[in-house]
Amino acid sequence: MKKIYLILLWVAACATTYAQKTYVHCGNLIDGKASDVQPQMTIVVEGNKITAIEKGFSKPGKDDKLIDLSKKTVMPGLIDMHVHLEGETSKDQALQRFTLNDADVAFKAAFYAKKTLMAGFTTVRDLGGSGVNTALRNAINQGVAVGPRIFSAGKSIATTGGHADPTNGYRKDLMGDPGPKEGVVNSPDEARQAVRQRYKEGSDVIKITATGGVLSIAKDGSGPQFTEDEMKAIIETAKEYGMTTAAHAHGAEGMKRAVLAGITTIEHGTKMTEEIMDLMKEKGTYFVPTISAGKFVAEQAKVPGYYHPLVVPKALEIGPQIQNTFAKAYKRGVKIAFGTDAGVFPHGDNGKEFTYMVEAGMPAMEAIKSATVVSAGILGMSEKLGSLEAGKFADIVATDENPLQNIKTMEKVSFVMKDGVVVKP
Repeated sequence: MKKIYLILLWVAACATTYAQKTYVHCGNLIDGKASDVQPQMTIVVEGNKITAIEKGFSKPGKDDKLIDLSKKTVMPGLIDMHVHLEGETSKDQALQRFTLNDADVAFKAAFYAKKTLMAGFTTVRDLGGSGVNTALRNAINQGVAVGPRIFSAGKSIATTGGHADPTNGYRKDLMGDPGPKEGVVNSPDEARQAVRQRYKEGSDVIKITATGGVLSIAKDGSGPQFTEDEMKAIIETAKEYGMTTAAHAHGAEGMKRAVLAGITTIEHGTKMTEEIMDLMKEKGTYFVPTISAGKFVAEQAKVPGYYHPLVVPKALEIGPQIQNTFAKAYKRGVKIAFGTDAGVFPHGDNGKEFTYMVEAGMPAMEAIKSATVVSAGILGMSEKLGSLEAGKFADIVATDENPLQNIKTMEKVSFVMKDGVVVKP
């Protein structure tokens, strides 16, 4: 037995000694922290982690692997803080709620997840589905599906008839009376129960619909939909369970209530006032603008029959405003995190958000940081994600051009590595 034990130790030692390293030669490097592009750098990867960042093009050993990105700009894996992987915009999307089974949704979600990863987004925050999003997270973590690292909200929390009430638009005999288990609440006690249910089901983050929404089959797109007490109950309970919170919000009053209650991020923020911007600065609240979704729904609303008649006027009113709100919030000093609302528009087009942010006045480097180091901090993953540093996960993407000179190159990421594995060579 002693002899076998010694042999096993020797084998383990050899494996450690001769573990293959991957050397990534970077023409330009954006590390997620520095404000400048660093030319001719090398990233050394071992297993799923970065072990070194070296100046110049370091020479790999004879058993090591070389990835030549010497003509590309390399940066950390991108993070989208607002996606919906369970579905994608289509003319019959409302009908699909009655025709698709969970298995159908899951197969589609896996397809959308892979598209998202190929677009350079190695981590996403899925802000609302049926629970398939949480199962997809687990499948990806287990290596049985290909996609980004997911932080899942599971089912969003709404009020009766509010945005994310799953029975909106149903005929009366199908509506029923969904409650906290289904993510519908009408009191502080039910609000706490709904958070605990999401925790029980494995959610990473709590999403609430603080105001009406554009795509829900309901008249109101911006009025407040939770009382202050209900919001406080949700946010306090989420904190107790170690979860951050996100609030879908278009109208000012619901947004203000969410910020005062301690929400982590405001999503969309269409009718954000200067008062709310200042409150967000005071409270440290982040703004996730989702300009891409606003632009897409405003255009599609002009296509006859694409959206339900109740949706069209809301899309035409709210969609065009988001980019301008983002410009004002950024100029006023509100903290910005990158998020697109992918699913409202086609998955894989997430990179267009960078172009819209730069159009609105944010420098390209800041836009990239909003999708890397800033978002990693909100997720509580600063020690593992968001920048290219020794000890962090080897999530690495590259573009053909320097995005500081042409931001549109972010729409066509040409190389993707996640957890040290090349998924898009």
